[in-house]
Amino acid sequence: MHTEERPEPERFAADILEHGGPVRGQPQTLDRRLFFQLQVFTGSTDTVPLVRAVRESGLEAVVYADVNDPRGVGVLAMTEDPEVFAGAARSLFVGPAFGSLDPLPEFTMLGRTYATGREPDLEDYLLRKGRRNALNPEHRWAVWYPLRRLGAFNRLPRSEQGRIMAEHATIGRAYGEAGYAYDIRLECHGLDRHDNEFVLGIIGRDLVPLSKLIKDMRATRQTSEFMEKMGPFFVGRVLYQSALADDQRPPK
Repeated sequence: MHTEERPEPERFAADILEHGGPVRGQPQTLDRRLFFQLQVFTGSTDTVPLVRAVRESGLEAVVYADVNDPRGVGVLAMTEDPEVFAGAARSLFVGPAFGSLDPLPEFTMLGRTYATGREPDLEDYLLRKGRRNALNPEHRWAVWYPLRRLGAFNRLPRSEQGRIMAEHATIGRAYGEAGYAYDIRLECHGLDRHDNEFVLGIIGRDLVPLSKLIKDMRATRQTSEFMEKMGPFFVGRVLYQSALADDQRPPK
């Protein structure tokens, strides 16, 4: 009796490296990335002890006033080691300064930097660029939000995905080159309680350009055709930023 032979399934190679653009013909890879977590609280009538506690914690962090909640604050912490969120950051948030506040877990956002394969300086992009944008003293406003794309996007050919993302990137680059707005793009697959895929921070000197950038992005094919969900949106005005270390400044 003839039995039909079934083809062996294609082997899948697990790859946890980030890949940047080649440099002088050599590939760039890195097994390091920066994690960001935003925690939001309400019930504050005095932000001075909160800022003091964050400063004394030694965390790389930003403290925001929640513009949509007169008693609200947000704390953005950043680190290469996610253990920090279960250690020093956790101790801060259950300690005397924050312990009496009410956490708003629906606004909690956690993500990691990632590469697209085109970055000319992979290490700078993954480990320093996000810090520069978040900790720049001139960047006094931020809009943070998660998003999830429709599954149909992931089934598109890679070339078509690239064209769709290029349209998005062109708008963002124009705002950055004009000095209006800068982004921190993070992946949060498996890290978000609501199964979002990305976290975005739109950051700049003034609030209006941040809102206008998000509006202009709505007309792109990615947002208009392939976006399943965006938000909730956290709008923050900076109260405190950690100092940017010398080794995190732009490469010369």
